[in-house]
Amino acid sequence: MGFQHFTTCFLLALCILSQNLAKGTLGFACNWGTITTHPLPPQIIVKLMKDNGINKVKLFEAEPMALKALGNSGIQVMVGIPNDLLDSIASNVNAAIAWVDQNVSTFISKNGVDIRYVAVGNEAFLKTYNGRFVQSTFPAIKNIQAALIKAGLGRQVKVTTPLNADVYQSDSGLPSGGNFRPDIQNQMMSIIKFLNQNNGPLTFNIYPFLSLDADPNFPKEFAFFDGSAAPVVDGSITYTNVFDANFDTLISALEKNGFGSMNVIIGEVGWPTDGTSNANIKSAQRFNQGLIDRIVKKQGTPKRPTPPEIYMFALLDEDAKSIDPGPFERHWGIFNFDGSMKYPLNLGGGKSLVGAKGVKYLPKQWCVIQSQANVMDPSFAQSMSKACTYADCTSLAPGSSCSGLDTKGNASYAFNMYYQTFDQRKDACQFNGLSVITNIDPSPSQSSCHFEIMIDIGKHENKSTSFAAPKTGFEYIMFMLVSSFTFTLSLFI
Repeated sequence: MGFQHFTTCFLLALCILSQNLAKGTLGFACNWGTITTHPLPPQIIVKLMKDNGINKVKLFEAEPMALKALGNSGIQVMVGIPNDLLDSIASNVNAAIAWVDQNVSTFISKNGVDIRYVAVGNEAFLKTYNGRFVQSTFPAIKNIQAALIKAGLGRQVKVTTPLNADVYQSDSGLPSGGNFRPDIQNQMMSIIKFLNQNNGPLTFNIYPFLSLDADPNFPKEFAFFDGSAAPVVDGSITYTNVFDANFDTLISALEKNGFGSMNVIIGEVGWPTDGTSNANIKSAQRFNQGLIDRIVKKQGTPKRPTPPEIYMFALLDEDAKSIDPGPFERHWGIFNFDGSMKYPLNLGGGKSLVGAKGVKYLPKQWCVIQSQANVMDPSFAQSMSKACTYADCTSLAPGSSCSGLDTKGNASYAFNMYYQTFDQRKDACQFNGLSVITNIDPSPSQSSCHFEIMIDIGKHENKSTSFAAPKTGFEYIMFMLVSSFTFTLSLFI
């Protein structure tokens, strides 16, 4: 009787598990960036991932509180090594051993973090880096591999390096003509051979959005999975979207160099929602729903019918990221900075995207321009520049969600972002007599423009330990100065 009861329970458990798998509630992966002024507590973020069936996550660096929160969560982790550490790790194996001990071994043994990959560098071969990291990336990979073996983690944790799609090209313009850039061909082959020998995957970031945004002549519909653009015919293969064509260009490059079966991971792919006219809610929902549909259906590309592991970019918006590539850089999240939903997504099997729970906010008050303020006041431009230097005004960029505001509306948005960034301090709403605090939400009706209320970091820290977010005005200034603000004045006057 006991054995029959056990068998019944076991079969029931298998049925429940198989139903969950069939519904697509497992198997999503995402990037979790932490460059933000008001971070959600990591425990809330981990719960958000689990609620949405995300069981794999990529971190850009070994952020201690994020890793601790991921402990015993059932979520597999890829932890990154920033580019600025590549030189030291490449030149000294002891530096690699120390990094692995501190950021991998410790979190696995003491916190139960399921670390599966170490990502050495991030897009280190980008052309815009002018070769800065070309010579150090491969030695760093080798030293991290040696450090993992020394720590007894050589089988459990694999090494990879996330690369941008600009490391390969096609002289013919077709996927079949794919090969690696001549200037880095030798480095690429060294890395590929080494990773292949150690069962490590190649990781590549593919961005259809960037293809579209950078080229006014790019066929827009070709950027989406359900597009109606004219297909690209490459021999016997027909391509209906740029993602497939880009990925298969990489596969052709691998085939030409004798590594056609090399394991490949898509480390980043997504669509931003603000910062430029092509970055909007409608397009992001369309692209990401198409991407999720492919993941649920386990759909690959013409050259690789078996789909790669895909990490969606990104989980949350990051309001302190550099905007050198463009104002859209702070708006890649599937969720807003506070974990609230931007748009619905069908996750398959009747599951829908759900937002974060238990988030605490600052009071419902905003800093706006005085109704009688004169925009011709000599201090107006100075106040605007100050606000957008130290707070995120990218939603005011041309074509963005708040670009339709008038001059005073721009000022109110900028003043409020500064006020919220500095935790609604009274002195953060003092712009040469031009501003006032209000309890009436200034967000325009019938518009996607939203005047934020920030997360109350203090309330969350009373409950649990959060990220080490900057508290003082000086620290906030240093935190935000990493961003570019060259577009600021042109927005307002």
